[in-house]
Amino acid sequence: MFNASEKRFLLKLAREAIIAKINGRELTLEFPDNEVFQKKMGGFVTIHKNGSLRGCIGYVKAVDTIFNTVRDMAVSAAVEDPRFPPLSVSELKDIEIEISMLSKLTPIQSDKDITVGPDGLFVVQGNYSGLLLPQVASEYGVDAIKFLEETCRKAGLPAMAWKNSETRLYSFRATIFSENNEIV
Repeated sequence: MFNASEKRFLLKLAREAIIAKINGRELTLEFPDNEVFQKKMGGFVTIHKNGSLRGCIGYVKAVDTIFNTVRDMAVSAAVEDPRFPPLSVSELKDIEIEISMLSKLTPIQSDKDITVGPDGLFVVQGNYSGLLLPQVASEYGVDAIKFLEETCRKAGLPAMAWKNSETRLYSFRATIFSENNEIV
């Protein structure tokens, strides 16, 4: 979906937005003359510090433009992820930024509808919801059932909640790129 220069720009946007926020100044990066960044798309920004998760926040659905989503979710991942303290200036040199731009959600019925690796999962039951990005299953080497169970746990539900008729299951795909991966 994105060419190499667009990926590089989005990664630069994420990093510049984080730096601006942490230093208490306005982002000065100009919106490029590129229609791609004006499209609406769900997306997550993940921050790793020395290989460990340091923040990850995003939009499941397309609620804003790609430009705004990457900018805003980068800042949120850096300073608003409740699992971590806000990122500090001294940590900037040790972080890697990863962007995952999401496809539309596709309703699924069971573990048979999941392809571990390319698929991410989103589980909803009442006021509870949880999402795991596609790379999570690959990183932890889990099968489709374990992936469903972990997504339910992330939602604050029992592991087997995915079998409940009141639970809605969705899969999605993501375009994933990061600062440390060669962009082609």
